[in-house]
Amino acid sequence: MSNSLSSEIEAIAKRARNASLHLCSATASEKNQALQAIARGIESNRKLLKEENEKDLALAEENKLSEAMVDRLRLTHERIDGMVKGLRQLIELPDPVDSIIEQKVRPNGLKINKVRVPIGVIGIIYESRPNVTIDCAGLCLKSGNASILRGGKEAFHSNRALASIIEQALESSALPKDSVQLVPTVEKEALNHMLTLEDLIHCIIPRGGEGLIRFVSENSRIPVIKHYK
Repeated sequence: MSNSLSSEIEAIAKRARNASLHLCSATASEKNQALQAIARGIESNRKLLKEENEKDLALAEENKLSEAMVDRLRLTHERIDGMVKGLRQLIELPDPVDSIIEQKVRPNGLKINKVRVPIGVIGIIYESRPNVTIDCAGLCLKSGNASILRGGKEAFHSNRALASIIEQALESSALPKDSVQLVPTVEKEALNHMLTLEDLIHCIIPRGGEGLIRFVSENSRIPVIKHYK
């Protein structure tokens, strides 16, 4: 792998780590306002999303992808509405950070609380559905975690457009703009290097087929949350 590519991935991870230190103490209101800004950005950039998605669909046809795969890639107005609806449903949920999971009182009267806290930086590896970019970004923001997103090559243009909308929304919010970052390349070497950065990334979540999940699990130095079937 070239030095420039490895340096770029490490720079993304360092920015995510720095963002996570601020994001973990963000208020529920700040996080919800950022989610609302992303939802508004999606609504006002439908034309951009459709145009970029058409590029992915054209490449899918050129590469003779299956009809099922092409359907997963397609961003219809209904699916764009679904992304917006999903973000606004997240806003309505209670803030998970600092919520008490369990309470105990020791015989000596000492009270012990088990409390939810953010993980830190979460790397998410996924395949062809572009709406996953918004799902993952929204869930991580709501839970106070910075995220590094690495989507599949089939949805590269769509994912890049969605990431630009997220970036613009975060720049106008109280949250660090590096709270959500998209890996800007689909080269496998970039993914391989990302999986070695255990000092900067705290958790990896692969979402997709069994082959992807096994590859990530077998090559990651970072704890992986996974399923195979």
